[in-house]
Amino acid sequence: MTVAEEILKPNTASIDQLCIDTIRTLSMDAVQKAESGHPGTPMALAPVIYTLWQRVLRYDPTDPLWLNRDRFVLSNGHASMLLYSILHLTGVRQCGPDHERLDTPSVSLDDIKAFRQLDSRCPGHPEYGHTTGVETTTGPLGQGCGTSVGMAIAERWLSTHFNRPGFTIFDHDVYVLCSDGDLMEGVSSEAASIAGHLMLGNLCWIYDCNTITIEGHTDLTFTEDVAARFLAYGWNVLHVGDANDVERMAEALQAFREHDSTPTLIIVNSHIGYGAPHKQDTSAAHGEPLGEEEVRLAKRRYGWPEDAHFLIPDGVRAHFDAGVGRRGRAARTAWGESYDAYRVQHPDLAAQLDQMARGEAPRGWDAALPVFPADAKGLASRASSAQALNAVAAHYPWLVGGSADLSPSTKTNLTFEAAGDFEVGAYAGRNLHFGIREHAMGAVLSGMALSGLRAYGSSFLIFSDYMKPSIRLAALMRLPVIYIYTHDSIGLGEDGPTHQSIEQLVGLRAIPNLIVLRPADANEVVEAWRVIGTLKDQPVCLVLSRRALPTFDRTLYASAQGLARGAYVMAGSRADDPEVILIGAGSEVAVCVAAFKRLTQQGVDARVVSMPSWELFEQQDLAYRDSVLPPGVMARVSVEAGAVIGWDRYVGSAGARIGMRSFGASAPADDLMARFGFTADAVFEAAKAQLITAKGQGV
Repeated sequence: MTVAEEILKPNTASIDQLCIDTIRTLSMDAVQKAESGHPGTPMALAPVIYTLWQRVLRYDPTDPLWLNRDRFVLSNGHASMLLYSILHLTGVRQCGPDHERLDTPSVSLDDIKAFRQLDSRCPGHPEYGHTTGVETTTGPLGQGCGTSVGMAIAERWLSTHFNRPGFTIFDHDVYVLCSDGDLMEGVSSEAASIAGHLMLGNLCWIYDCNTITIEGHTDLTFTEDVAARFLAYGWNVLHVGDANDVERMAEALQAFREHDSTPTLIIVNSHIGYGAPHKQDTSAAHGEPLGEEEVRLAKRRYGWPEDAHFLIPDGVRAHFDAGVGRRGRAARTAWGESYDAYRVQHPDLAAQLDQMARGEAPRGWDAALPVFPADAKGLASRASSAQALNAVAAHYPWLVGGSADLSPSTKTNLTFEAAGDFEVGAYAGRNLHFGIREHAMGAVLSGMALSGLRAYGSSFLIFSDYMKPSIRLAALMRLPVIYIYTHDSIGLGEDGPTHQSIEQLVGLRAIPNLIVLRPADANEVVEAWRVIGTLKDQPVCLVLSRRALPTFDRTLYASAQGLARGAYVMAGSRADDPEVILIGAGSEVAVCVAAFKRLTQQGVDARVVSMPSWELFEQQDLAYRDSVLPPGVMARVSVEAGAVIGWDRYVGSAGARIGMRSFGASAPADDLMARFGFTADAVFEAAKAQLITAKGQGV
């Protein structure tokens, strides 16, 4: 008699129950072995994830990056073993760095045994790009919910843009498993509001209503009527009274499939740590293993061999293969045959899809970028960026984005005739209106990028703080999301210190794998867009001014193409050892140039370095960096209307750092710049002081 028969016989359990209990016991064993993790939720929700994957999800484990697969997002990422168990049992294959399918499992049993250990594909929270089958990195609660709305928006855009009569290239759904904690976070509320407004009928959130958080029962803090809230958002709301009721869960999922006019929330009542009757407290859900004795008790309740660890009974894998595996292969095969015919009849659209899948920009995307003539009066970099953005977008069909109710000010609206607005009944539009919802906008952009779109969003730089968790996750996932931030400094003037960014630049620069670009004039803006268009695995923040900036005469100053290297010698001495170096970023480069002119009139061998991107500069080889900032030159001045933190890297501990050491004030911009030292006179005097210090030190 097999192990499966031994388990099934005394319990008269079905193969469904056997598979569910396999998910539970794998999760318990992994957490217990790691002595770290969250076993309760995987135990409670095993029937839910089993029903979704085995009966409903259109997903081919042998081709996990198939374009039209349904997406599954585990927003309550602390329940990661729930996902790792299903990825293992369904036989999802790992994909390589170029999206090639490998003949290895995405999650092996050894990976599960090494849960939360170094180099395992089963980290504490799911990580996109690390484990194939993980559609987005989750962990911070609510982020998975927000990202799923971006995925649903992307599907609606893709289906409208690419589908043709007789060819359904995109019609997938997006499923999310979320918790009480997810629905408490503001980002999920903003995202749910957007989804309801846009009537995203391809989106289904499955809400695990277990009434437990780390501090105890949700009655402590969370007593609202969630169903009524989501009905008010415009969602369809269904209930499943018991997470163990597989048939009722299947019916609810089918009802979602048949309801295409609004998003759906399925509220599922569960009990944390189901199957461990002596461990019903919050520790089982939030960060503590059950303990060996409780594991044995739970397995006894399942009729499981109490001393068996990481047991997968005979027939379990075959059952999954006959369900989600067979259904997914059939759907993907039929899609592939249809796509072959589509490629013949619609070659241009198919070519776009191929480029999207490879993360490539379309050919000629930058052909219409403008060149700006020298102009002492100039224009705000937000205005020059508006021209560049529209020039790019007109040749970049899947560049889609918008702003958090600020496009008239951030100048990020696509104005060419074919652009249009993304709205109900017009899902092919390329202008998204996020409303005043920066938190959700950041997460939505990630979901769009994960679906192949080149997504951008805009706001004022000060409000990047609202988006920081999403920006950080995009950098962690290596997504080429574009964040456009205007009103970059105290230079916005009368709005005052609540709107004047001080610490935001240094905060963004501290995020690994994020590119920050702060161009100095219109032509640097154009070059910034050339860099942005080629990025495949890094998000970027384009930081722009509200104030007009002079457009430099590039016959007198170095080409703005130097922006691509992060920093370049823009003006002055190209000798190996100039006497003093002035380093500016963004709008403050003009101040450096004005001071430079006065220094050269006095016979000082000065140099101006424009440094729009620390990150790009640090990517250059040492020889180039030393050619821009010769190590032997100690007299240096940095000028940026933001926090001075970090500039000592480029001016040294003895260098002068002209920047902000306090909040700003409410006044006209010119008055503020003078008050806080962003003038040619202040830079000139700082440079002279640096020369005196250097000479005194014999340099």
